[in-house]
Formats: sequence, structure tokens, C-alpha cells
Amino acid sequence: MSKKTPAIAAVKARAVITPLKRPVRNAFGVIDAGPLVLIDVATDQGVTGHAYIFAYTKMTLKPLVGLIEEIGRELTGKAIAPCDLMAAMDAKFRLLGWQGLVGMAVSGLDMAFWDALGQAAGKGVVELFGGAARPVRAYDSYGVVDPVADKEALLHSLDQGFRGIKIKGGDGDAANDERVVKGVRDLIGPDVALMIDFNQSLDPAEAIRRIRRLAPYDLTWVEEPVPQENLSGHARVRAASAVPIQAGENWWFPRGFAEAIAVGATDLIMPDLMKVGGITGWLAVAAQAEAANIPMSSHLFAEASAHMLAVTPTADWLEVLDFAGAILAEPIRIVDGMLTARGPGLGLEWNETAVAKYLV
Repeated sequence: MSKKTPAIAAVKARAVITPLKRPVRNAFGVIDAGPLVLIDVATDQGVTGHAYIFAYTKMTLKPLVGLIEEIGRELTGKAIAPCDLMAAMDAKFRLLGWQGLVGMAVSGLDMAFWDALGQAAGKGVVELFGGAARPVRAYDSYGVVDPVADKEALLHSLDQGFRGIKIKGGDGDAANDERVVKGVRDLIGPDVALMIDFNQSLDPAEAIRRIRRLAPYDLTWVEEPVPQENLSGHARVRAASAVPIQAGENWWFPRGFAEAIAVGATDLIMPDLMKVGGITGWLAVAAQAEAANIPMSSHLFAEASAHMLAVTPTADWLEVLDFAGAILAEPIRIVDGMLTARGPGLGLEWNETAVAKYLV
């Protein structure tokens, strides 16, 4: 590795809409394709850092591409020192605020910065933090399912070695949630972890009622039962729940987790690399989780999350919901229900033929 820290030469962003192997239906609608922004950070040492972010909806693709490239133009020539760059972005956007598209853009750039550093060093990002790539247990993440209609898919997940299955709830009444949870539990048996995600669709009183009804089916966690910003509501549900509460994918940057942990909002946390401040933000949250002895899982971005969970002291589960497989030269590969980080960097390389096909 060169003794000189790589510097940013250029930043490019591209929008794609990828096909999904299975649509993801939740309490608010259906995600039937993957609107992604691909980020490339070229350096003065000839390596290019890669990352992607999930735009949730096609309408945010164009503004995200513009925002990422505009930020990149301002950073051209600066050394790739992610902590320093994050501090600079904090100062730049402090008055505007971090939540939303700005936070997504900054987090995506941070991931690409770390990927570039790993490539320049010829190491995986996990190795930059003193860790080693190791298998991390993963769960297969579904939307709303029907135990009969989706039986084949669920059993295929078990055949792949997954020891955890997550499904969505809240799209119907409590009786329907119980029917689905009971049916899936009967199908997968008692030894596979079963999680349910309500995607913020309930109020605290209803969440408490439903969790009591579902608790006999041995749930590993109930995820986001109430709106993410309702920290007191999360704490209220947690106090009344016999099932651990999981949250965090919609809390922004380390400060959001500090506030949630301080009020006892959740038993478990699962930061989203695109909202927590990328890899730099993840490290700060992992330290909070260790100090509070809170198990920490991931949300989306399995390729990068496999690196980060391998150096997270309270690492729990890695979520597999594959939005990027169609445009990667080497999609993730689950072995015995586990995913191992690949390098150098984050191990991301675009399949440019596929990118051209799905380019917006």
C-alpha cells in the first residue's frame, strides 16, 4: 500500500431499478423492484470505491444522484479520511439536518470511501478494523406471506441453511397475524428463529395486544411495532412485551441510537448503513451497543454488513434481502445459512452489462 492516503479524484452516481426474486409486501404497500443508486469514488491511486444505497421509491433516484455528485464535486482533491470527511459533512449540513436524502447520500459516500481504502490496502474492510472475515449467521427476510401459498419459498430458505425467517405483519387484523405466524411456525418447526416486522404500523396499545396474542409462537423479536420516532411508545411496548423488541433501521446517525438507548426504547438494535452514517456511523453505534450490552443486527446491505457484524462485539443476525444481486459481478452467497465478507474493500464489483440493462 502506498504510504500516501488516497485522495478523491471524482465521484459518479448512477440510478438503476433492479428486479427482485420476490416482491416485498408490508403494511403500507408492495416493493416489487429495487431502486438503487450506485456510487463510484475514483481516487488518485487508480482504485475506485463502490457502494450502493436503496432509494425506496423511483421518485428519489434523480435527486439522490444529483446530491451525491454535487457533494462529490466539493470533496474532490480531499484525502479519503472517512472520520474527517464525516465531521466536515456534519458541519456542512448541521443547520439543514441529517435526516432524509442528505443522510442517505452522506452514508453512501462513506461506504464508498471505506471500500476505496480497503482496495488501496488490498484488504477487506473488516481487516482494516483488525478483524477477519468470518461466517455471520443470517436470516431470510420476507414480506407478508401466506403459509400455504408461500410454503415452497419458505422451505427453500430452510434448504439454504437459514436458521431464521422474518415475515411482515400489520397488513390485516390481529387474527390474520396470528393465522400467519402460527402457520409459519408450524411449517418451519420449533428450532428456526421466527421474527415479525410491523413496519411502524401500530399504536402502542394495539402493539401490546397483538404481541400478547403472538407470544406463544416463540418469536425471536417483534420489529418496529410503532412509529420509529415514538421512542416513549417503543419503551411502553417493550415494558409490556414478553417478546424482545427490535428497532433502529429508521434511526438516523449515532445520535438517534443514543437517544433511543437512553429511554430504554428497545431490547435489540439493527442499524441501517444508509441511515446510520455508513461504516463510520456504524462503528459508533457498535460501541454504544457494547456499552449497553444490546445485541446488534443489520438492516439491508448484506455485502457491507457482513464486514461490520464481524467486528461488532454484540453481533446478532444479518438480514438477507437482496436488492443488489442483479447488478453485482458476484452476488452474495449463503453457505449453511451464513454469509462471509469478501474483499478487497467491501467486495463490490458492478456487472456493467446488467447495470446498462437496468439503468434509469
